[in-house]
Amino acid sequence: MLKKTMIMCLLLSMMGGQALGVDEAEVLNLKEAVEMALERSPSVHSAREGTKGADYLRRAALTDFLPTLRTEYDYTRLDEGPFFRTGPLGGKRTIGTRDNYSWTTGFDQPLFRGGALYWSYRLAQFGVDLSRVFLELVRQDLVLRVKEAYFTILKAEKIRQVAVRSVAQLEAGVKVSKAFYDVGIIPKNDLLQTQVELAQERQDLTSADVELSIAKASFNTLLRREVGMEVMIEDILEYRPMEVSFEGCLKTARKNRPELREVELNVKSAEKEVQLAKSEYFPTLGLSFNYERVGDDPSVSGSKFEDEDNWNVMATARYTFWQWGRKRQLVREKETRLVQAKDAKIQVEDSISLEVKDTYLRLREARDKIGVAEVAVEQAEENFRINAERFKEQVATITEVLDAQTLLTQARSNYFNALSDYNIRWARLDRAMGIVTY
Repeated sequence: MLKKTMIMCLLLSMMGGQALGVDEAEVLNLKEAVEMALERSPSVHSAREGTKGADYLRRAALTDFLPTLRTEYDYTRLDEGPFFRTGPLGGKRTIGTRDNYSWTTGFDQPLFRGGALYWSYRLAQFGVDLSRVFLELVRQDLVLRVKEAYFTILKAEKIRQVAVRSVAQLEAGVKVSKAFYDVGIIPKNDLLQTQVELAQERQDLTSADVELSIAKASFNTLLRREVGMEVMIEDILEYRPMEVSFEGCLKTARKNRPELREVELNVKSAEKEVQLAKSEYFPTLGLSFNYERVGDDPSVSGSKFEDEDNWNVMATARYTFWQWGRKRQLVREKETRLVQAKDAKIQVEDSISLEVKDTYLRLREARDKIGVAEVAVEQAEENFRINAERFKEQVATITEVLDAQTLLTQARSNYFNALSDYNIRWARLDRAMGIVTY
């Protein structure tokens, strides 16, 4: 009685330990996995930093409209004090000091630069917008990669389950063959054939284990977790009806794709660069104020030859009217860049239309394969059942049973391949439309 009690306690403790392990394991759903990847991704972090940097440049461009303050302190020592001659005999009269100190402060305010300040600021604003678009591109690409990795794990798990099931069925088949061989119903060759097929299926199971481990390692890498960390995810490998039209998908893509916003901003940016180049056709106007203190000692408190301070205000107009056509050539170069930006926009629009069409058709293809695979599984299961029964009645050969087993395993694998491909292609269609769904 005591021995039984100890065994029961040991079993309960083992069961409790197993339950604790399951409770402590982190089971992720797709949304949690995507959010974790977005939070930890160095590429997303880098893109965010790029957005900050672009905004700093915009703020720097804004300061060009404002006055700049300056100050300067100088010391000059002459070999002799300034003088002028007082007569033909060479008499000298000193008019300055050998030691000269000066301190100048003031400000400069640009009044007109031909629009250069405005267009430079607008270009900086477009730089911020482009950096935000790039961030969205990085985010959407990462979401797609996480989805693909997620469904790849689910597919690998299903394929492994098929392999496990196939091994179990073949192990049962080996037992039946062994029993038949022991009583002389089948020859040893049939038994050996069954055992060889079982060994092959065990190898396939080993390959399935490796594929599953690789899929989990890739998933962990995307989520920036330890590469060998155990992965437990929610099973959402299922069929959801395809209730979208190609025209609707294309319309959504033209509205949401970040790449389209990127090329549109590139065109606008090129237009502003043309305007910036044309600003050199105009004169520049500026205003300056200067306050100066001088003296013959570091305190700049004047000397017997000059007052200690003075100030002045200066308005400046400058126009460079001839540079041998340089301005015009610079404008033309920017105009060619504008043409290139418009051509790139057309190419991107065509590329997106093709991508949407391609992903839409491949999604339909995967949908159709699921229906075919479902029927094939039902037929393969019935075929295997019939051949197994016929073998037990010795009206079918072991080869027919093994062939039926192979067909069943292949049919099940094809079904899960088709189902996972369908979900992955849904994710790719979402990316082609520029939307993020979980």
